[in-house]
Amino acid sequence: MSLPALYIGRFQPFHLGHLDAVRQILSHETSVIIAIGSAQYSNTETNPYTFATRKQIIESSLAEEKISPEKYIILPLNDIHDDARWCDYADETLPHYGKVYTGSPVTKSLYEVKNKHPVIALDLRLPISSTAIREKIKSGGEWRKLVPPACYKILKSVDSI
Repeated sequence: MSLPALYIGRFQPFHLGHLDAVRQILSHETSVIIAIGSAQYSNTETNPYTFATRKQIIESSLAEEKISPEKYIILPLNDIHDDARWCDYADETLPHYGKVYTGSPVTKSLYEVKNKHPVIALDLRLPISSTAIREKIKSGGEWRKLVPPACYKILKSVDSI
């Protein structure tokens, strides 16, 4: 049996680009570890949502898309603020994984330097920014069409938007 792939993100919030990335990964892999990065942070401008809320959003969004929970596991991955050790920390913290899928140039370069896991660059077909979504939420702008319906529903209940 093959090892699951790895997909890391902060998912602040999980948006349609992230959902497309999960679909891309599962079109090539039998399973994926979705690692929620900076898991220990919440209630800040760049990390407003808790790990529990982010996990709930991802699970609900994938369920809406009829993606079986047998195909993924969602786990926390704390930020250790040490780029040189970060990949080793992920290896020590997470279950064994094979390929790393990413749309992040930083994640790509950190894993390529270690040369331990194949790194696959995701095709960013939906260039959506979580930062832009957070700004739209804060300013009262339109953001509903940028996130899965489950994400919108959960964030409306959490944030009283």
